[in-house]
Amino acid sequence: MTTVLIQGGTLRVGDPILAGSHSGKVKALTNERGERVKEVGPSTPVQILGMAGAPTAGDKFYVLESESEARQVANKRLQLQREQGMRAQKHITLAEIGRRLAIGNFKELNVIVKGDVDGSIEALSDSLLNLSTDEIQVNVIHKSVGQISESDVLLASASDAIIIGFQVRPSQNARKIAEQEQIDIRLYSIIYDAIEELKSAMEGMLAPKLEEKIVANVEIRETFKISKVGTIAGCMVLDGKINRNSDIRIVRDGVVVFTGKLASLKRFKDDVKEVSQGYECGLNIQGYNDIHVGDIVEAFEQVEVKRKL
Repeated sequence: MTTVLIQGGTLRVGDPILAGSHSGKVKALTNERGERVKEVGPSTPVQILGMAGAPTAGDKFYVLESESEARQVANKRLQLQREQGMRAQKHITLAEIGRRLAIGNFKELNVIVKGDVDGSIEALSDSLLNLSTDEIQVNVIHKSVGQISESDVLLASASDAIIIGFQVRPSQNARKIAEQEQIDIRLYSIIYDAIEELKSAMEGMLAPKLEEKIVANVEIRETFKISKVGTIAGCMVLDGKINRNSDIRIVRDGVVVFTGKLASLKRFKDDVKEVSQGYECGLNIQGYNDIHVGDIVEAFEQVEVKRKL
């Protein structure tokens, strides 16, 4: 049912009608007292049965000569809306391009929102847009009331978008095309669930953050100078496990004096991949020989940590 206020002329049962990008034919008219009427005049509110979709509040309402003409105009308007949405997505300023290039890893997430009523669609769209960050831009490229149609799926395919449906379902043909085109259609009945799931998806788009993890502390207890090799340190692993490929720091009296890599790691005379807590080892540091007894070799690695919005 669509509620309208007649501003001029007379609306009758059977009239072809147009509002926004939706058309139809008046099947029934109901006045403000809930009574069925055959026609209504100016300055009269009335509920109409027969509109093919749900127009947006504030759309102008017209009676046309024929139902085919109304349908043709509605289709042209819908196509224009989609094209405008795509153009708005593509046209960005030089400053915006520069900003994205400076960031280097900017990503976009295109979304089509369909819902049962305008209020829900606006609330959901605004919430999704507010999820945008400096690294990920959420674009609502199309939003409208009604079931998820074939044209929605085709638009999603052309623009690499996902479809979010709130209290609506896809038509049978739309579902088939979505399967063929591998379009992601997410259906929700709670707005919060839609926002949280999209937020989780966006977090997956973020490049993981690298965090440093200390994996071992090794105390230097003896040093040996060997020609053509450099200084070899006899050590005890105080905690953790030092790996042959670990990054290391030399810490002297609490101050970092060198950061680099190991050239070798040995147990007795054998090269080993790792040495655990409580074991002795010998090591040589790549490109650095100024190591002293009592220095601590701090082994660390960079681990990827999932980022959150």
